[in-house]
Amino acid sequence: MKEYKINTSELKRFCPLLHAGDRVLLSGTVYTSRDAAHKRIFECIENNKPLPYDLNGAVIYYAGPTPTPPGMAIGSCGPTTSKRMDPYTPRLLNMGVAATIGKGERSDEVCEAIIRNKSVYLCAIGGAGALAALKITDCEVIAFNDLGCESVKRLTFSDFPLTVAIDCSGGNIFKR
Repeated sequence: MKEYKINTSELKRFCPLLHAGDRVLLSGTVYTSRDAAHKRIFECIENNKPLPYDLNGAVIYYAGPTPTPPGMAIGSCGPTTSKRMDPYTPRLLNMGVAATIGKGERSDEVCEAIIRNKSVYLCAIGGAGALAALKITDCEVIAFNDLGCESVKRLTFSDFPLTVAIDCSGGNIFKR
Protein backbone atom coordinates (compact mmCIF):
# COMPACT_ATOMS: atom_id res chain seq x y z
CA MET A 1 0.00 0.00 0.00
CA LYS A 2 1.13 3.47 -0.87
CA GLU A 3 0.04 6.90 0.27
CA TYR A 4 -0.63 9.78 -2.13
CA LYS A 5 -1.37 13.50 -1.80
CA ILE A 6 -3.51 14.36 -4.81
CA ASN A 7 -5.40 17.42 -6.02
CA THR A 8 -8.78 16.70 -7.60
CA SER A 9 -7.67 18.47 -10.79
CA GLU A 10 -4.98 15.77 -11.23
CA LEU A 11 -6.95 12.76 -9.99
CA LYS A 12 -7.87 11.36 -13.42
CA ARG A 13 -4.16 11.30 -14.33
CA PHE A 14 -3.35 9.48 -11.08
CA CYS A 15 -6.06 6.81 -11.39
CA PRO A 16 -3.83 4.27 -13.21
CA LEU A 17 -1.26 4.54 -10.38
CA LEU A 18 -3.76 3.88 -7.58
CA HIS A 19 -4.36 0.38 -6.21
CA ALA A 20 -7.03 -0.95 -3.88
CA GLY A 21 -5.91 -0.35 -0.33
CA ASP A 22 -3.79 2.74 -1.11
CA ARG A 23 -4.42 5.81 1.03
CA VAL A 24 -5.15 9.18 -0.55
CA LEU A 25 -5.12 12.64 0.98
CA LEU A 26 -7.38 14.49 -1.45
CA SER A 27 -7.48 18.27 -1.87
CA GLY A 28 -9.50 20.43 -4.24
CA THR A 29 -13.06 20.71 -5.52
CA VAL A 30 -15.56 17.94 -4.78
CA TYR A 31 -19.35 17.91 -5.36
CA THR A 32 -21.91 16.34 -3.05
CA SER A 33 -24.73 14.34 -4.57
CA ARG A 34 -27.01 11.79 -2.98
CA ASP A 35 -30.16 9.98 -4.12
CA ALA A 36 -32.43 12.97 -4.71
CA ALA A 37 -29.71 15.04 -6.39
CA HIS A 38 -28.78 12.14 -8.68
CA LYS A 39 -32.39 11.85 -9.75
CA ARG A 40 -32.49 15.58 -10.59
CA ILE A 41 -29.16 15.47 -12.41
CA PHE A 42 -30.50 12.65 -14.57
CA GLU A 43 -33.65 14.66 -15.29
CA CYS A 44 -31.34 17.44 -16.54
CA ILE A 45 -29.41 14.96 -18.70
CA GLU A 46 -32.59 13.43 -20.16
CA ASN A 47 -34.10 16.87 -20.89
CA ASN A 48 -30.88 18.43 -22.27
CA LYS A 49 -30.81 21.01 -19.48
CA PRO A 50 -27.63 22.46 -17.98
CA LEU A 51 -25.99 20.39 -15.27
CA PRO A 52 -25.03 21.91 -11.91
CA TYR A 53 -21.34 21.18 -12.58
CA ASP A 54 -19.09 19.86 -15.33
CA LEU A 55 -18.96 16.06 -15.08
CA ASN A 56 -15.66 15.80 -16.95
CA GLY A 57 -13.04 15.09 -14.28
CA ALA A 58 -15.51 15.68 -11.45
CA VAL A 59 -15.29 14.00 -8.05
CA ILE A 60 -18.65 13.16 -6.45
CA TYR A 61 -18.98 12.68 -2.68
CA TYR A 62 -22.05 10.81 -1.54
CA ALA A 63 -22.79 12.97 1.48
CA GLY A 64 -25.52 15.13 2.93
CA PRO A 65 -23.86 17.49 5.40
CA THR A 66 -25.61 18.66 8.55
CA PRO A 67 -26.19 22.41 9.13
CA THR A 68 -23.04 24.46 9.52
CA PRO A 69 -22.16 25.42 13.09
CA PRO A 70 -20.63 28.84 13.82
CA GLY A 71 -16.95 29.07 12.94
CA MET A 72 -17.00 26.02 10.64
CA ALA A 73 -17.11 25.72 6.84
CA ILE A 74 -19.59 22.83 7.07
CA GLY A 75 -21.41 20.63 9.53
CA SER A 76 -20.79 16.93 10.00
CA CYS A 77 -20.05 15.49 6.56
CA GLY A 78 -19.60 11.73 6.55
CA PRO A 79 -20.23 9.41 3.60
CA THR A 80 -23.53 7.73 2.84
CA THR A 81 -23.97 4.22 1.45
CA SER A 82 -22.78 4.25 -2.15
CA LYS A 83 -24.89 1.33 -3.40
CA ARG A 84 -27.97 3.58 -3.54
CA MET A 85 -26.29 5.57 -6.34
CA ASP A 86 -25.29 2.46 -8.33
CA PRO A 87 -28.14 2.81 -10.87
CA TYR A 88 -26.71 6.23 -11.88
CA THR A 89 -22.97 5.71 -11.52
CA PRO A 90 -22.02 3.82 -14.72
CA ARG A 91 -23.50 6.53 -16.92
CA LEU A 92 -21.87 9.32 -14.90
CA LEU A 93 -18.49 7.57 -15.16
CA ASN A 94 -19.08 7.18 -18.92
CA MET A 95 -19.68 10.95 -19.04
CA GLY A 96 -16.28 11.71 -17.50
CA VAL A 97 -16.60 11.57 -13.70
CA ALA A 98 -13.11 10.78 -12.35
CA ALA A 99 -14.07 9.39 -8.95
CA THR A 100 -16.84 8.74 -6.51
CA ILE A 101 -16.51 8.80 -2.73
CA GLY A 102 -18.73 6.98 -0.27
CA LYS A 103 -18.83 3.89 1.87
CA GLY A 104 -19.56 0.25 1.19
CA GLU A 105 -19.49 -2.10 -1.77
CA ARG A 106 -20.52 -1.32 -5.35
CA SER A 107 -22.40 -3.38 -7.93
CA ASP A 108 -20.66 -5.38 -10.65
CA GLU A 109 -21.91 -2.82 -13.20
CA VAL A 110 -20.23 0.02 -11.31
CA CYS A 111 -16.99 -1.98 -10.97
CA GLU A 112 -16.99 -2.62 -14.73
CA ALA A 113 -17.60 1.09 -15.43
CA ILE A 114 -14.72 2.07 -13.12
CA ILE A 115 -12.38 -0.22 -15.06
CA ARG A 116 -13.72 0.82 -18.49
CA ASN A 117 -13.40 4.54 -17.71
CA LYS A 118 -10.12 4.33 -15.76
CA SER A 119 -11.82 5.91 -12.76
CA VAL A 120 -11.59 5.14 -9.05
CA TYR A 121 -13.92 4.56 -6.10
CA LEU A 122 -12.67 6.00 -2.83
CA CYS A 123 -14.02 5.20 0.62
CA ALA A 124 -14.28 7.65 3.49
CA ILE A 125 -14.55 6.55 7.09
CA GLY A 126 -18.17 6.06 8.10
CA GLY A 127 -19.26 7.42 11.48
CA ALA A 128 -16.61 10.14 11.51
CA GLY A 129 -18.50 12.98 9.82
CA ALA A 130 -17.52 15.55 12.45
CA LEU A 131 -13.84 14.73 11.92
CA ALA A 132 -14.28 14.74 8.12
CA ALA A 133 -15.72 18.27 8.35
CA LEU A 134 -12.38 19.49 9.70
CA LYS A 135 -10.83 18.64 6.30
CA ILE A 136 -13.38 20.71 4.35
CA THR A 137 -12.46 24.39 4.06
CA ASP A 138 -15.37 25.70 1.98
CA CYS A 139 -18.96 24.71 1.18
CA GLU A 140 -21.38 26.36 -1.24
CA VAL A 141 -24.82 25.15 -2.33
CA ILE A 142 -24.80 25.25 -6.14
CA ALA A 143 -28.02 23.43 -7.10
CA PHE A 144 -31.34 22.07 -5.85
CA ASN A 145 -31.43 24.13 -2.65
CA ASP A 146 -34.95 22.82 -1.97
CA LEU A 147 -33.42 19.38 -1.24
CA GLY A 148 -31.89 20.67 2.00
CA CYS A 149 -29.00 18.47 3.12
CA GLU A 150 -29.25 16.60 -0.22
CA SER A 151 -28.70 19.75 -2.31
CA VAL A 152 -25.63 19.75 -4.54
CA LYS A 153 -22.74 21.47 -2.82
CA ARG A 154 -19.31 22.45 -4.05
CA LEU A 155 -16.80 21.57 -1.34
CA THR A 156 -13.13 22.31 -1.01
CA PHE A 157 -11.19 19.40 0.51
CA SER A 158 -7.84 19.87 2.23
CA ASP A 159 -5.97 16.58 2.67
CA PHE A 160 -9.24 14.68 3.12
CA PRO A 161 -8.29 11.08 4.09
CA LEU A 162 -9.59 8.33 1.81
CA THR A 163 -8.85 4.72 0.90
CA VAL A 164 -8.85 3.40 -2.67
CA ALA A 165 -11.63 0.81 -2.57
CA ILE A 166 -11.91 -0.08 -6.27
CA ASP A 167 -9.15 0.77 -8.73
CA CYS A 168 -9.17 0.99 -12.52
CA SER A 169 -7.43 -2.38 -12.84
CA GLY A 170 -10.22 -4.19 -11.00
CA GLY A 171 -8.59 -4.29 -7.58
CA ASN A 172 -11.33 -4.25 -4.95
CA ILE A 173 -10.90 -4.18 -1.17
CA PHE A 174 -14.32 -5.78 -0.78
CA LYS A 175 -13.31 -8.86 -2.80
CA ARG A 176 -10.10 -9.75 -0.93
